[in-house]
Amino acid sequence: MDARSKTAARVHEIAPFHVMEVQTAARTLEAAGRSVIHMEIGEPDFPTPEPVMAAALAGIAGGGIYYTSALGLPELRRAIAGYYDARYGTAIAPERIIVTAGSSAALLLTLALLVNRDDQILLADPGYPCNRHFVRTLEGEAVGIAVGPESNYQLTADLIAQHWTPRTRGALIASPSNPTGTTVPWGEMESIALAVAARGGALIVDEIYLGLSYAGQPRTALALSDEIFVISSFSKYFNMTGWRLGWLVAPERHVRDIEKLAQNLYISPATLSQRAALACFTGETHAIVEARRDEFRARRDFLVPALRELGFGIPVTPTGGFFIYTDCSGFGMDSERFALEALNATGVAFTPGIDFGRHRPEAHVRFAYTIARPLLEEGVHRLARWLPTLRPQ
Repeated sequence: MDARSKTAARVHEIAPFHVMEVQTAARTLEAAGRSVIHMEIGEPDFPTPEPVMAAALAGIAGGGIYYTSALGLPELRRAIAGYYDARYGTAIAPERIIVTAGSSAALLLTLALLVNRDDQILLADPGYPCNRHFVRTLEGEAVGIAVGPESNYQLTADLIAQHWTPRTRGALIASPSNPTGTTVPWGEMESIALAVAARGGALIVDEIYLGLSYAGQPRTALALSDEIFVISSFSKYFNMTGWRLGWLVAPERHVRDIEKLAQNLYISPATLSQRAALACFTGETHAIVEARRDEFRARRDFLVPALRELGFGIPVTPTGGFFIYTDCSGFGMDSERFALEALNATGVAFTPGIDFGRHRPEAHVRFAYTIARPLLEEGVHRLARWLPTLRPQ
């Protein structure tokens, strides 16, 4: 029997996560004794804040690490609601907050709630690859809409209107975005919410990087409507990647159905992670993560002009997260080959655009400034020595 017939068709339509393959190649070089500068992975280099670690140890010492409600610990849901009020001036009922097994689970629950077979979800291209793969896993169709610097690499209300069809169920916006680090302007977000609502659709807003915003006081899309689904995470701003904890804010009428899905898909989020996360909302942790946010901004302020000086095209300065999406077409090769040759020649690892969609992926690469400033400087120096050898003399 053909081995292909033993697995579902969706498996063959979901591409591997190429950034992990870049990391594997980089680790292989390191194992052979090479020095590698890692700018390929979007994981903060800062450790989990000490108050969070202390809360986890106290949770272990106290016992009681059993299943929680599928919706999460009530005290953590209340703490997240208080965070929205204190940071964004937006009142959210704790009953609308679902704590999830990472933000990936939050998106999976949302899409499982909304998407039927062949329903369409509109997304920006380039965008985070797992989003479109989640839609496909649920037998829907992810419609990638080509975006560029003219719209901050983001969807607009006009683009949504142009691509809406009778099969469109909703739109997914990431602000700030991975891989571009760009943010939807507030006025445009208002227009997007109106455009989606006017068509009877659902608006999902990924705010995973909202805490890492660098252009003024950020605003949550929850301020626009009680009907918007917002996904967030403890991974990036709070530096808790390996704890696998996120949350979803959903319209109140959908919470019971989301709870049923969570009960069946993974029972409940990790109890220890939830107890640890309660310490995220203390003044001590706030001071730590805000200082780290300032450091990320300083890294961005170094790396963006440094890459431009090397010949990378960065038409829009990223305003959040820790990524820079750059045009590398001036170096005379496609992004996959360019990333591989750069890794082998310089030991600098970054991600080719193929991970992020179909809109000119061969012309773009993504840098993550998730390493210390001296390492960023060393990476730039290595590239500066190598890149001139690619250009005709």
